[in-house]
Amino acid sequence: MKEKSPLNLYKHLPQTNCGKCGFQTCMAFAAALIDRSKRVEECTPLAEEKKYAKKYETLKAIVAPEIRLVYVGTGEKEQKVGGEDVMYRHQMTFFNKPPFAYDVTDTMEEAALVERVKKISTWKKFYIGKWERVEMIAVRSTSGDPAKFAACVKKVMETTDYPMILCSFDPKVLRAGLEVAAKTRPLVYAANKDNWQEVAKLVHEFNVPVVLSVPFDLDGLKSMALTFEQMGIHDLILDFGTAPNGKKLQESLHNLLKLRRAALEEGQKDIAYPTIALPINAWFTTKDPVRAAYWESVLTATFVIRGASIMIKHCIEPHCVMPDMHLRYNIYTDPRRPVQVKPGIYKVGNPTEESPVFVTTNFALTYYTVESDVASNNIDAYIMSINTDGIGVQASVAGGQLNPQKIVEAFKEADFDFTKMKYPSIVLPGMAAKFSGELEDLFGGKVKILVGPEDSGRIVEWMKSYWPPK
Repeated sequence: MKEKSPLNLYKHLPQTNCGKCGFQTCMAFAAALIDRSKRVEECTPLAEEKKYAKKYETLKAIVAPEIRLVYVGTGEKEQKVGGEDVMYRHQMTFFNKPPFAYDVTDTMEEAALVERVKKISTWKKFYIGKWERVEMIAVRSTSGDPAKFAACVKKVMETTDYPMILCSFDPKVLRAGLEVAAKTRPLVYAANKDNWQEVAKLVHEFNVPVVLSVPFDLDGLKSMALTFEQMGIHDLILDFGTAPNGKKLQESLHNLLKLRRAALEEGQKDIAYPTIALPINAWFTTKDPVRAAYWESVLTATFVIRGASIMIKHCIEPHCVMPDMHLRYNIYTDPRRPVQVKPGIYKVGNPTEESPVFVTTNFALTYYTVESDVASNNIDAYIMSINTDGIGVQASVAGGQLNPQKIVEAFKEADFDFTKMKYPSIVLPGMAAKFSGELEDLFGGKVKILVGPEDSGRIVEWMKSYWPPK
């Protein structure tokens, strides 16, 4: 969606301010369309009344993302692939993080298969206030046997409800997998120059998305995409070719950038599809698991930063997954809005009237760092998160978002009763030490102001010297 002005979208809305969308005005709804917090269909008069039919279709076309959005899977775990509007995240933001699909094969022993599927589907890490998880499972046919592949797909489905990628170039193998799993809407990998006709029939018959694989040949990839479009198959994902190292890796990156530039800057709709990268290829060039894991992570980081839409990976160990998850999280957050927690008072552990009350900002990274340092050292405490618009301590002290008056008001809004505390006091961040005198005056001398360490990692040592207060 190239349109950035709510006013231009407002022209295509009913302009009645009916409030059925949850907003008081149509202009507010138009602004929500731009940041994708609302969908066109949520304007019920526009979607349901015939007199607005033309405006409805026009608005849907305007807000459609520049790169097609493809859905894989069903239900709560359905994955959005693609759907981006900008080449670089600082231009606006990226919306749909690339799902990570970790592989299993149809030659694995059943017990090992089930164990790996469970490990993939239960992997999670709490990071800056959210649980990061793996999203998909790639089922690879290494046997070439349709019956074995179907049995493997069935066992995966019995073990988890995660969306799947069915991986084979053999149409017979793919058919066997689809006959088992089509209702879960898996992604088919892949149609190539040799099998495209048979695979096209399969994805049309089972109504599932498909990867078009023409590595290192963008003209051939575009031609195949046009052919599938003409056949009425629109849920396409493009495999541009992922080389694990060497000069071909540079070509892989250049091809990805060319595809994104053609879609986002040149308006070439016939090639404006999501892309798939295969960091797993690092495991096919070496027998050294350390080297393979390293290069898989390098490839993942490279293609996450440059906007690949979905990836197939192998190493599910924490040292492999966590760096990739953290990088993806930070790339796919809105650079215009700091990550925030809800302002207010929080309990860590089981605080009592003898527990300290720490003050920090509502910048998520700051808050969860403080919380982690307190909780990991078994300190029962309260933490007051002050609304600083998601800005950290040092910057908010300098910019005025964190100030004595706001701290006092925050405790009043939380209805925090200091008279019930054995030690009525608050612990300021070290970088906010200059507020201590003014704060004591604002609290009327009824609350003691302590200055904590600048680094929350030193809270334990600080507690030994200064808590309880004298």
